[in-house]
This record gives sequence, C-alpha cells and structure tokens, in this order.
Amino acid sequence: MHARPKPGLSHDYRALIHPAGARFVEVLDQRALPHAVVTLRIDDAGAATAAIREMVVRGAPLIGAVGAFGLALALDADPSDAGLAQAHSMLDAARPTAVNLRWALDRVHARVAELPNAERADAAWEEADAISAEDIEINAAIGRHGLAWLRDLATRKDGVLNVMTHCNAGALATCGLGTATAPLFLAHSEGLALHVFVSETRPRLQGANLTAWELSQHGIPHTLFVDGASALLMRRGDVDVVIVGADRVAANGDVCNKIGTYGKALAATDNAIPFFVALPSPTIDWELASGDAIPIESRAADEVLHIAGRDHHGAASRVTIATSGTAAVNFAFDVTPARLVTGYITERGIAVGPDALRDMHRSGNDR
Repeated sequence: MHARPKPGLSHDYRALIHPAGARFVEVLDQRALPHAVVTLRIDDAGAATAAIREMVVRGAPLIGAVGAFGLALALDADPSDAGLAQAHSMLDAARPTAVNLRWALDRVHARVAELPNAERADAAWEEADAISAEDIEINAAIGRHGLAWLRDLATRKDGVLNVMTHCNAGALATCGLGTATAPLFLAHSEGLALHVFVSETRPRLQGANLTAWELSQHGIPHTLFVDGASALLMRRGDVDVVIVGADRVAANGDVCNKIGTYGKALAATDNAIPFFVALPSPTIDWELASGDAIPIESRAADEVLHIAGRDHHGAASRVTIATSGTAAVNFAFDVTPARLVTGYITERGIAVGPDALRDMHRSGNDR
C-alpha cells in the first residue's frame, strides 16, 4: 500500500475507487480520520489482506468488495488453481465475523474456477466491479425504503426527528451511501428536520471518528455522546428511533453488529423506541440458524488500554488510559436477538420480523 495524503476535507468522498481499466484500487485509510484524509493504493493481494485485517477499511460491505478486488489482484500474479486457493484462504482469514467477505470471495471464485488460467484475472476484475456497483445500488435502495419510513415518522412528530446511531454504517463502510446512514443522507437532502445522536463506539471510536465526520461532510446536525449514555437519552425521550447496521444476520433474524448494539436494543425496547437494522442481502447468512453460531472477533487488549487523538498543538498522540499491567477484554461485536428488532431495512423493503425477512429474501436466491 502506498499512502497519498489529501489536503483538506471534501463532501465528495468514496471509501473505495477502482479507476477504469486500472489493476489497482484506492481506499481511504480510515485510521487517519477525522484528522486527515489519506488515500492508500492497493496493488497486490497481500496489501488487500493487510488493509482488511488492520482496519484500514472496515464495514461488512466494504470488506467484501476489497476482498473481491484482492482476489483479482492475486490472479493477476498467479491464476493457477493453487494461487486461487491460497489467495482465497488468505483473504478470508483477514477478519472472521462479517459474512460479506466470504460471500464476495466465494462469488469471485465461482466466476473464475472453470475458466482457463489466462482468462481468470480479467473475469475476477469484472466480478469485483460488479460487486462494487451492486453495493452502490443496494445502498440507494435501502436509503429510499428507510426514507419513506422516516417521512411517515416525521409527519407524526412535531419538531426535529432525533435518530440514534451506533458505530459507522455510512459511506465509509460501503461502496455507496452506506446502510444505516443512507436514509439519513436522503432525508437531510430533501429538507427533513433531522438530528442524529452519534454513539462514540469504544474502543476504536468509529462513531466519534467516522460517523460524526460523515455527518459533518453532509451538513447534518449531530451530537456525540458516550456509549454509556444511550439508555439515559432514550429514557429522557430524546430519541425517536434507533438505526444501526449489521455485520452478519442469522437465518432467525439475530443481528451481529459492533459491540454495544445489544445494549441499545434492550434500552430501545424498554422505552418503546423503534429499533431498526439496515442491511444488504449479502449480510444475511442463511447457513447459520441463530446468532449463537456467529464467530465473535476478539481483538487486541491494546485497543482498550490506549487511545489515540491530537494534542492541543494538533500533533498525533497515543496515550495509556489504565494502570500498567491491567488486563482488558476486547470483543468487537455482540449479537442482538431478533425479538428486539422492530424491522430490517433492506434493498427490497422493510421486513417486520424474521419470517418476513426470510420471505422477502430467500425467494431471490441471494446466495
């Protein structure tokens, strides 16, 4: 990967770009946000794997797309059966929880497996481009369906509509508008009075660093809050609806998402606040009966014990926040039972309940 800093911040940002005809892709280094906008060039499968593993890119749909391009890059170097298998395995192991990565890798693999070696790389690039383009369309459709529901909610409320989010399910997590943020971007663009409560999302602060940055790029009023304040904000009546994304949804409707989602769902249910999950169909794992079977990624304790930011001089700084020798646990995701989900906002509509989700999507041969 080769870093290329960009001066300033722009409303026109994309997490992943494949220039026409190029045999490389460019991604935003999300570790640098919100303090700097840095573009990285990925030109081999090892760099793609590292970008996923080290969270240069994150978000289930984006990880899948980068994985697909990574496999295409691998086939440029070695289109043999052995090369294909090795690259598929390497990329698949980069992160275990989000199902989109395996889905995208399997899709590219299926496209090229029966082709002569000389044709594999070109076909893989075409398939990766198709995956990226489809995600853009899926994001837009999720946005339209969510927007219709937000419009209806707004007509029943006098004043600003207050939405709570968690982690980052925005354009930085996808190839397009995002999932949970897509309805918000569209609602704001058409003049709906909107305010977003942004959960900071410890320990990597994706809400503070990424979602707040995205909302500021779009000019959407927002307020950052510490994760522990979620229930209080709901109990006070400050929140009208909670919308989150998903990294994997089991066949029974259980939702795996960033750690802290389950607690927000419990608080929303206790306070009679609608709790919606925005997800593309590739995020549904029909092979898993329930969320109990979803592998939960456990990350390094160092992420919990240290925090990064800028000091009063504007210089990057990383500090320790706990006594030396303190142990820490760092589960990256949790699972929210389907009974706590008001509805699933998908590209095909809003499904109320896991049965409706199954009926809406299984017939479409999503996998």
